[in-house]
This record gives sequence, C-alpha cells and structure tokens, in this order.
Amino acid sequence: MKVAIFGSKHQKKDQVEKLFKILQNNDAEIYLQEKFYLYLKHALHLEYAVAGIITDNEFDVDLVVSIGGDGTFLRTTSAIGKKDIPILGINAGRLGFLADVGEQDLESTFADIFARNYRIEHRSQLQLSTEHKDYQGFNYALNEVAILKQDTASMITVHAYINDEYLTSYEGDGLIIATPTGSTAYAMSVGGPVMAPTASNFIIAAVAPHSLTTRPLVVTDDSVIRLEVESRNESFLISLDGRSNVFTTGTQLIIKKADFSLKVLKRKENTFYNTLRNKLMWGVDPRQS
Repeated sequence: MKVAIFGSKHQKKDQVEKLFKILQNNDAEIYLQEKFYLYLKHALHLEYAVAGIITDNEFDVDLVVSIGGDGTFLRTTSAIGKKDIPILGINAGRLGFLADVGEQDLESTFADIFARNYRIEHRSQLQLSTEHKDYQGFNYALNEVAILKQDTASMITVHAYINDEYLTSYEGDGLIIATPTGSTAYAMSVGGPVMAPTASNFIIAAVAPHSLTTRPLVVTDDSVIRLEVESRNESFLISLDGRSNVFTTGTQLIIKKADFSLKVLKRKENTFYNTLRNKLMWGVDPRQS
C-alpha cells in the first residue's frame, strides 16, 4: 500500500514514531510531504527511509494520512484536490472532529485498514466561482465558504439569491455557506444546525446579523447560491476553509456543490453520532462526574 503522510508542526514524537513503526511493519510504501519531512528531520530529529518526498500536489497513492488537528486535515484535502484518494485523519490537536483517530487507536485502526475492514464516506464540497476567477488558490471548500467584513468597524451587506430567486439581504459581520461536514465548524459557532455529514444539504448562516429575525437556513445541495456584497470600504474577505483572499465589492460570487467529493476513511464502528457524544459530550451531565 502506498501511503502519503501530511502533518503539522505540532506533533508528539512518540505518536509519530508509533505511526511509522506500524506502517513499516506492514510493508507500506511511505511518501512524506516535504514540509513535514523537514520538520521531522530538524525539529524532532526523526529521519526515515521513505519512498519519496511530495513537493507539490502531483502525487498518486492509495491512502493519504493527515496527522495533526482539523486545520491540518483541511489543508491536506486541498492538496488532494480532485484526486480520488481517501484520507484518514489522525488527531494530534485538541477537538479533532475531522482528524478523529487518537494515538490509542492507531494500531487497531491500521489493522482494520490493512485488512480492508473500513468504510468510505463521500463528503460533498463547495465550489466558489467568479466571472474573472478572482480567487487565488484552490477554489473549493470542505467545511465552508465565509464572506466576512475586512475591518472591525462597519458591517457588510450580502444580497443572497438562490437559483436566481432573491432570498434576502444579510447585514452583519458576514455570511457562511457550509457543507454538512462544516456544520460542526464555523457554522455551528454562529448558531447553525448540526447535520449528518452525508446529508444532501447546505447551510446559510449569518455572522453577527444586525436583524434578530435572521436565522440559519438549510437548502438542498443542488442549489446555486449567488451573492453580491456591499461594503463601506469597498472590499471584503473571502475565506475557504480558512484560506483567505480580499475581494472588491461588485464581484459576484457563485457558490454551488463541487462536481467531486472527498473520500474520508472511517472505521466501521466510528460513526458520526458516536463522535457527537465523544467530541461534543452530548448527554454528559457534569453533575454526575
């Protein structure tokens, strides 16, 4: 099995060593992202004989492993892009909603992987389009597309249309268009609903709306969302999973479902509802601790 490893610069040395030992014991062909390779070599003083170093987004493997937090997972998905390669997230961060495999589960997880005892979840993504291809970088998002004010003083106004029908004009700090995967990320922090990750919907949620009647809206994922932004300083921020560009007002934004999905590798017993209980502590009564 060819395995590519992407990671962050905040790692537990013991966890990394454990991961490599498991892969080597199973005769995996290991490829390392260049930045992660240099971090392991110079910061953790770990150097392994690997099959290759990944210097760009042109690679072909059987499995991509992201070791870090959810931010590392999201950056890794942009490197995978449209390649039909499954990703496994190993948690070396805090919450770990996307990167949900803990150090204590490494051996059992990879035992299942090499025994082909796992499932693949297909996660929908968002595509951002503009007339002049203004966004610089990978114009797709697994979690959300966020339209945000650039300064701290004034609000922005976002005029929203769904399938060319006028919806409303949002006034506030911004607007979030989120996937079901992103429902437990930025969208949840602004009061949006939690959705099962394979649901066929998107969420539209305002950030600090000026109107108390503004509520998050769930739409079908075949909807085409068009946005026009007004801002006092003639600019605003566009963020795709945290990758940000500054746009000028007058730029029309088209957001729709991407024509490809992300394949996320999951253990069969590791379900979304189990993750809700464990990560968000649903049903936990602190009075009984």
